[in-house]
Amino acid sequence: QVQLVESGGGLVQPGGSLRLSCAASGSIFSIASMGWYRQDPGKQRELVAFITRGGTTNYADSVKGRFTISGNNAKNTVYLQMNSLKPEDTAVYYCKGTVYGSSGALHDYWGQGTQVSVSS
Repeated sequence: QVQLVESGGGLVQPGGSLRLSCAASGSIFSIASMGWYRQDPGKQRELVAFITRGGTTNYADSVKGRFTISGNNAKNTVYLQMNSLKPEDTAVYYCKGTVYGSSGALHDYWGQGTQVSVSS
C-alpha cells in the first residue's frame, strides 16, 4: 500500500500565497508522476498541475503563471506553490500519485485532501 499525506492548506486573502506539500510513503518501487487536483462541492474533480519523475510539468489554464509544481524525487514529495490566489481557487485540493509497484504495474493513489479557502 501507498500513503499520500498532504499539508499546507488554510485560509488566505485574495492575492495571497500558500504552499501545499504531499509526501508519499509505503510500497513504492518508483513514482511515475505526482499531481494536484481540486474539487468544489457539486463539481467534478479537476486537474490543477502534475509533474513527472523526469520533471515534465503540466498546468490547468486557470492557474498558469500563478501556481508552480515541483518535486523532490529523493523524498517522494511534491509541492504546489500557489501565488496570487483568487476566491475561485477555493476548493479541497487532493494529491495524486501514479506509482510503479514491484510487479511493474502502475497504480493511482490519492491523499485525503486539504482545504484551501481564499476569502477576504
